[in-house]
Amino acid sequence: MSLSLHLFKRCSTFLSVFSLSQFICDTSVEGQTATKLREQKNRLSICNKLCYAVGGAPYQITGCALGFFLQIYLLDVAQLDPFSASIILFVGRAWDAITDPTIGFLVSRSPWTRFGRMLPWIVFSTPLAVVSYFLIWYVPVFEDGRVIWYLVFYCLFQTLQTCFHVPYSALTMFISEDQKERDSATAYRMTVEVLGTVIGTAVQGQIVGMASAPCIPTPGDNVTVDGLNSSLLLGQEVNATITTVITLDQTVRKTAYNVASGAICSIYVLCAVVLFFGVKEKKESSRSRSQRMSFWQGIRLVMGHGPYVKLVMGFLFTSLAFMLLEGNFALFCCYTLGLRNDFQNILLVIMLAAMLTIPFWQWFLTKFGKKTAVYIGTSSVIPFMLLVVCVKSNLIITYMVSFAAGVGVAAAFLLPWSMLPDVVDDFQVQNPESQGHEAIFYSFYVFFTKFASGISLGISTLSLDFAGYITRGCTQPENVDITLKVLVSAAPIGLILIGLVIFRSYPIDEERRQGNRKLLQEQR
Repeated sequence: MSLSLHLFKRCSTFLSVFSLSQFICDTSVEGQTATKLREQKNRLSICNKLCYAVGGAPYQITGCALGFFLQIYLLDVAQLDPFSASIILFVGRAWDAITDPTIGFLVSRSPWTRFGRMLPWIVFSTPLAVVSYFLIWYVPVFEDGRVIWYLVFYCLFQTLQTCFHVPYSALTMFISEDQKERDSATAYRMTVEVLGTVIGTAVQGQIVGMASAPCIPTPGDNVTVDGLNSSLLLGQEVNATITTVITLDQTVRKTAYNVASGAICSIYVLCAVVLFFGVKEKKESSRSRSQRMSFWQGIRLVMGHGPYVKLVMGFLFTSLAFMLLEGNFALFCCYTLGLRNDFQNILLVIMLAAMLTIPFWQWFLTKFGKKTAVYIGTSSVIPFMLLVVCVKSNLIITYMVSFAAGVGVAAAFLLPWSMLPDVVDDFQVQNPESQGHEAIFYSFYVFFTKFASGISLGISTLSLDFAGYITRGCTQPENVDITLKVLVSAAPIGLILIGLVIFRSYPIDEERRQGNRKLLQEQR
């Protein structure tokens, strides 16, 4: 009897252990299956990434068109005086910078809809944005109120474009929870955005090229008009020909700018449609939304996050460096290097090099880490900045420098947007009770970028004006040549070095980034 009882107890124990082991195995299998399903859910197809990337093109296309051609348009076609044109450009940029954090705050407080929280902003702002953009390039019949006309529609377009771009930038956090997928989508986006700069420059440049006025000779210049090389001392015939060329038919100019703006508006709408139907914004139901806070509380919250401040400050200096280089390189090619007839091709080489090398930088940051990519990418252009000002004018060397600059531009395009999600993830790990502030993070980065752009424009214009720059002159004084060398070489190099020093204290390395990823997966 005791033996039977002992055997029964042993069998019961064995069955209990077997059942527990089976339960653990089943639970483990279920966990692995759930993990695989979650990874498949977060995985983005190539089509999704391309549709997401297309949404970044309107911002770059319109930005290039306005940056390269608006000043010329206001002076030569709308025939505003330089002071009024400068007021429009300055107020428009200042207003643009102010609207970014404001729109970011409003987006962060937007309710969730069946289309998402970001996509409705993009859809509803697009029609109004394209109308206001077209009216920027339209010359009204009245003359007295033209300054108000352009100021109103320029500021209105900047506001509506911000309603598109800030939600689109923050959308990175809502297309997938997986960091690798977000980084890959960002690489697609940066490639399309650089392509957008090429498209914007090409479309606007080719269509309105006929409206470009020739340079105005100064005493002692030798000029070429219709194949005739002559000196101003010969005077009357050459001057009469130049005057005829400069006074182009205003109707042709206006029509050219209207056609160009219409083409860009069509591209803008097409990109918005592709983005809306090709991307699904995902709601993270496991994340609890924090209590709504005031605008200044939101600012203090995100600006109090150390990694974000260091990232923004580092890219503020490096972005300013590349903006100084890009903004003045065309003038440097025309006047210092004497390559007036080749500068369009040189600028095209920069943009094409940037577009082609973004996939390389995506591979590089995946292989060696993002901080390493920052150091290598931003510093790669320094030797060529020195070379272009130390070597006498040489077209081949200039093309080499342009390609190297494009490689650096690609890194400057890709890395900030690739590193911003890491900062947002780090903030969420450290503040799990405070969620839903992605748009504020992105809007303040856009604000600082535009702030750097405004500083770049102001420094360049004031420096060239102080040096004695001659508007549309065939040649420039020696002081202008020296100033241009500083603006494309010495000043950008100094700013890049300052930015790299700031990045040394940026705390989110690959180990911390992977740790944050695991913690967020556990939270979700």
